[in-house]
Parts: sequence; C-alpha cells; structure tokens
Amino acid sequence: QVQLVESGGGLVQAGGSLRLSCAASGRTFSKFTMGWFRQAPGQEREFVAGISSRGSTTYYADSVKGRFTISRDNAKNTVFLQMNSLKPEDTAVYYCARSSPLYYSEYTRPSQYDYWGQGTQVTVSS
Repeated sequence: QVQLVESGGGLVQAGGSLRLSCAASGRTFSKFTMGWFRQAPGQEREFVAGISSRGSTTYYADSVKGRFTISRDNAKNTVFLQMNSLKPEDTAVYYCARSSPLYYSEYTRPSQYDYWGQGTQVTVSS
C-alpha cells in the first residue's frame, strides 16, 4: 500500500509563494509519474502539474504555466510543487497523486492516478 502525505499549504497574500511537498512510502516511488491536482469548493478536481518517473519530463496546466514548478527527489521519495506569483484563483485543496502502472503519453486526468494524498489547503488572499 502506498501512502502519500502532503505538506506546505497555508495562507498567503496574492503575489506570494508557497512550496508544497509530498512524501511517499514504499520502494517503487522512482518508477511512477507523479502529479499534483487541486480542487476548489464546488469545482471538479483539476490537473495542475505532472512529472515523469525520472524527472526528465514535466507538464503543466495552462493556468499555472510559468508560475508553478514541479520537481522530485527520488532518493527521498518526495515530489514538490513550487508555486510563485500566487493568485486568489489558485485557492484550493492541493493533492499529490501517483500514476497508475498503465502507459500514457501524459497523465493529466484523475482516472490515470491510483493513489492520492489527503490534500493540503492553499488559500491566497487578495
């Protein structure tokens, strides 16, 4: 069983920065794509960023491109999301997820992930 634990959320003013971390249990972390999603109240869960197993490929939602950076440290079983120039519309619960073992060219849908963390709240005030 894989456990994912997010941390680093909080309250920040617009224009500020936060760094989210997601620590994973197990020995297979380095074999899977990891992703970050977010969900605002009354909204569907949406893709934010993804990173390939070795970290060589990253991809982002258009809404965060140029502001957010996903990275990973396979030696520490951790994936990060650096969020800069935050906007009030970035307010949401942020979730990290581990991809399923099936191959896809990109993992941007929740159905492509099989393990999820409990989420961490990010609130951006205007």
